Amino acid sequence: MNERPNIVLIVTDEMRGDCMGVAGHPDVKTPYLDSLADMGVYYPNAYSPCPSCVPARAVLHTGLSPRHTGRVGYQDCVEWNYGCTMAGELTRQGYQTHCVGKMHVYPARNSMGFSSIELHDGYLHYGRFPGVDYYENQQISDDYFYWLKNEKGIGCDVTDSGVECNSWVARPWPYEESLHPTNWVASRSIDFLRRRDPRKPFFLMASFVRPHAPYDAPQCYFDMYRDRQLQPPVRGDWDREDWLRQFGRRYNAATGPSDPELIRQQQIGYYACITHMDHQIGRIWMALVEHGLRDNTVILFTSDHGEMLSDHCWCHKSLPYQGSIRVPMLVAGPEKYVGPAGRTDPSLVGLQDVMPTVLDLAKAPIPAHLDGESVLEGTKRTWLHGEHVFHFQNQSNQFIVTQKDKYVWFSQTGEEQYFDLERDPGETHNAIGDEACQERIAQLRRHLIEALKGSEEGYSDGECLIVGRRPQECLSNATAENV
Repeated sequence: MNERPNIVLIVTDEMRGDCMGVAGHPDVKTPYLDSLADMGVYYPNAYSPCPSCVPARAVLHTGLSPRHTGRVGYQDCVEWNYGCTMAGELTRQGYQTHCVGKMHVYPARNSMGFSSIELHDGYLHYGRFPGVDYYENQQISDDYFYWLKNEKGIGCDVTDSGVECNSWVARPWPYEESLHPTNWVASRSIDFLRRRDPRKPFFLMASFVRPHAPYDAPQCYFDMYRDRQLQPPVRGDWDREDWLRQFGRRYNAATGPSDPELIRQQQIGYYACITHMDHQIGRIWMALVEHGLRDNTVILFTSDHGEMLSDHCWCHKSLPYQGSIRVPMLVAGPEKYVGPAGRTDPSLVGLQDVMPTVLDLAKAPIPAHLDGESVLEGTKRTWLHGEHVFHFQNQSNQFIVTQKDKYVWFSQTGEEQYFDLERDPGETHNAIGDEACQERIAQLRRHLIEALKGSEEGYSDGECLIVGRRPQECLSNATAENV
């Protein structure tokens, strides 16, 4: 048996860190993920340092912070030119590397160092525009779309349910469950196990688009939650109720819906997508067992970012709050690779830690320029800096999060927030004006001033934060090749 383990990285899109049974969620059912947590280590303090698809995945693939990837907001059609990537390093170390599902890189079939890819990025608007280059057209470049039309007919589309890809509207999948993109990712991942080179260790990235909208799980998963009394969204003393009243009827608004029944449908659809995906992860796990790979395979599970799910009147991501930035993370496998089973590690971890962790498991050199750390023995960081450009109502934000609290600064307006996450995990009280918290706030503000010192945008002069500087989604180093 090869001394190096096989590694399966399972990535979801837009899954909240609290939406697992092991995380204590009162409603969401995730039996397979909970079982995996019992086989390894669960990290409850895991965060996305730039919580939307493109910048978060740049961090995931490179082990760099957003400042060093140059991607600090969401922008499509910017070429990915990273020379040192997670898959590339493993390929160089003799691993057979394969990705199934969402990459969300540019150009679409940029392999990011994988030996092979089978692509499904979800519904990417730019890939559907009539003027897009042929090789970028999603009906050509996306392997799932191509397969679906071969299976069901040229007129079949993932939009046939009428549910949009950035909406809080929910409706069950209209076709056979086996045709759902969540099933497809699991099926193609299992097929890779059949076709792999048995002489090599493998690195498989199974990258699901769900529970990112559209909320379109098969009917049976909607039925699981239809009659349950669901925990309502969190509300706080700082919520933007006026924005909710203004925008809450729009199907794709940054706010959540204003109608309580639509909020409930949103929750049902989101939870249904999570449980559906959990069961498909169970299929992958059972396939590993059937192929005799259980004893030399490690599974790492995480998400690119979370989902506000109507907490504090907000929907989707890009915001500095727990629903948006906290992500699930666990590492499961034999004790010889991951240590004693059933542990909870409270270390502060981020997506930049995935690449060094995977390299550590593979007994591969970890490049010195990476910002992340291997999480196998916990991390040493005491705070984590995150950010996201967000132009809706001038909400571009910077944050410092620790194991116990969080400081938020909105760069366009200068507004500050402070949350005591130990006493107030739902962030119901903005304690920025509380006298007892001022010393701690000043300490966290100083961390942010240092983190942004010399920033291209001019957010900090090393002494204070500078309000009103123009935010930009891509820094000048975004397209420069890293080492």
